[in-house]
Amino acid sequence: MMGTLKEQYENELKSALQKSLAISNVMEIPRIEKIVLNMGLGDAVQNPKVVEKAAHELTLIAGQKAVVTRAKKSIATFKLREGMPIGARVTLRKDRMYDFLAKLIHIALPRVRDFRGISFKGFDGRGNFSMGVTEHIIFPEIDYDKIDQIRGLNITIVTSSKTDEGAKALLDAIGMPFRKK
Repeated sequence: MMGTLKEQYENELKSALQKSLAISNVMEIPRIEKIVLNMGLGDAVQNPKVVEKAAHELTLIAGQKAVVTRAKKSIATFKLREGMPIGARVTLRKDRMYDFLAKLIHIALPRVRDFRGISFKGFDGRGNFSMGVTEHIIFPEIDYDKIDQIRGLNITIVTSSKTDEGAKALLDAIGMPFRKK
């Protein structure tokens, strides 16, 4: 790969996107604003230590400290109390965001078993894209021998685009391996 993903976006992809989407104002060119990684842990209700381990693993994956998320309200059927730790989250911006995206596209996703591409159904109608990863062990930072349990995580890519078409064009240009229709 020549240079970083950020340099590639700034030097080549911006002008290509401006042409393909017929945008006159440079400030309207879609860009990635942030990437949020979230790990929800249902089994944390029985075993609170799970959250610390998951937060540590998420920190390794993101290269930035994970924040423990807590329950907003009590749900008796799940034996859940308000304020109990139930997950971990990281918000990546600027350089770390581009580094993570490059790692996701070029290293992690190709390691997924029977990978046929990412579904287009992850767009929310407002130019954001969410996808789930069922096994966090596809990331190179995770040592398979040191983990107690395989967990999934959600990845949300927030773009400045107001439409799904703009966000789709941006992610396509970056190299997101979408499923062929």
